[in-house]
Amino acid sequence: MPKASIAYSSTINQSDPKADGVVVVGKQEHLNLLKERADVLKPKFGDVINSERLREAIDHVTPNSSVELYYKNFTLACMPSKCSRHNAPMLPHSLSRLVKANLQMTPKQYIVIVGEVKSAFALGCAASRLFPLYNRKKDEQKDQCDVIIEFVFVDDKDHVLSENDVTCLTASAESIRLAAKIVDAPCNEMHVNAFLDEIRTVAKDLNLEAPLIIQDQELVQRGMGGIYGVGKAAVNKPALAVLSYKPSGATKNIAWCGKGIVYDTGGLSIKDKLNMVGMKRDCGGAAGILGAFRSAVKNGFKENLFGVFCLAENAVGPESARPDDVHHMYSGLTVEINNTDAEGRLVLGDGVAFAKKDLQADVIVDMATLTGAQGISTGQFHGAILTNNEDMETKCVMAGKSSGDLVFPVPYTPEFHFDEFKSLIADMKNSVKNRANAQVSCAGLFIGSHIDHAFEFPGVWLHVDMAYPVEENDLGTGYGVALLTTLFGKYSENKMLSDIAPDIQI
Repeated sequence: MPKASIAYSSTINQSDPKADGVVVVGKQEHLNLLKERADVLKPKFGDVINSERLREAIDHVTPNSSVELYYKNFTLACMPSKCSRHNAPMLPHSLSRLVKANLQMTPKQYIVIVGEVKSAFALGCAASRLFPLYNRKKDEQKDQCDVIIEFVFVDDKDHVLSENDVTCLTASAESIRLAAKIVDAPCNEMHVNAFLDEIRTVAKDLNLEAPLIIQDQELVQRGMGGIYGVGKAAVNKPALAVLSYKPSGATKNIAWCGKGIVYDTGGLSIKDKLNMVGMKRDCGGAAGILGAFRSAVKNGFKENLFGVFCLAENAVGPESARPDDVHHMYSGLTVEINNTDAEGRLVLGDGVAFAKKDLQADVIVDMATLTGAQGISTGQFHGAILTNNEDMETKCVMAGKSSGDLVFPVPYTPEFHFDEFKSLIADMKNSVKNRANAQVSCAGLFIGSHIDHAFEFPGVWLHVDMAYPVEENDLGTGYGVALLTTLFGKYSENKMLSDIAPDIQI
């Protein structure tokens, strides 16, 4: 796929004679409304999209299909109308599939989205996911495709994207593509030190102070045995990195913590040859946090925001952690290792403890490609969420539907599940005794125990397990960026976000 630049536009009435590829996409009922004003596209694309031909195409196109408007580079694609209650009502995944199937990747490619005003954010983000930044194919490096995403709103004919709307969509799209790029890059390029460079680049882009970086032996000195123990065998040593954004007038401390296992061999509890492939994506939580942090700050976040990145390569070598080792965590708790392939919870245990102890966070979110059981529990498209706060659970589901980054809750019952980690010699083991007992909940509870071992943390804690939504068809999705940007949108100065964000109480 050629390299693509993306721009969002509200200039549907301005002609572009250079347009050589157009995909018009929308739900069937919205396309039917477009028939009444089919000439709206004529000023942009001239005689290429004839109004009469467009009406005829709308009459003949059926859900999940497309028809040519003029020739192969100009198509009309119809999304379905029906939507189950656990899906996003604007059907962003459907839009992505249909647009991808009809893209020709011409030098000047337009995507015209026909829909409602409130759907613009989710559908705009969905379109951005179609254009990955990471590509090492020799023949495609020289090609460039300019993608312009336009909106035709059927519920408010006079509505166009404002400058703030364009800013919001642009920042979110850039951040989604950044997160996906980090996930797609292999560990020989995206190792711990390279990830730290990405964090530094974001800090510079946002005009923030340089990130705090605690690496290698300093982790030991600070008592962060979880991160150090997981990554100590790798050439590029493990690190905790922290981005800080502190606007004037802020009254709350919000910390987003990401699992950044840049490669997961499983350690000495090594994965087999089939299950190890793709483990470059085990940094997807940290990648999503970096993108979400960038997007939130670009859109004018109004509270103190911290990005905490727990980075390590779970490598095999003479210094690898062994089953039976005991790790001393930053929380002060000890962990007996019974599975070196349950490493993400160890690095995040240190990360959330740092968020509580050093950052004094009122709200702690951790996000991770944590368990294979997540896909069994909530599937390919829904991340699994676990939280100590019922309002946060409800509002996170709402944010998922508004953003397209879908989530679904798993049981929060420490009294049933935390005993799975019982150890005779340490405060806990790192892997469950019974793998048939709510693995996703258990794994999240391990992380939460390092905020408060008694699970009495007075603030809000949210855990997001996104092991499967992190990729689709072997490419990163940038999952988590739109979710957190929307979930905390009430703390944004951007009206597009605040209008679709749930009213969380924190």
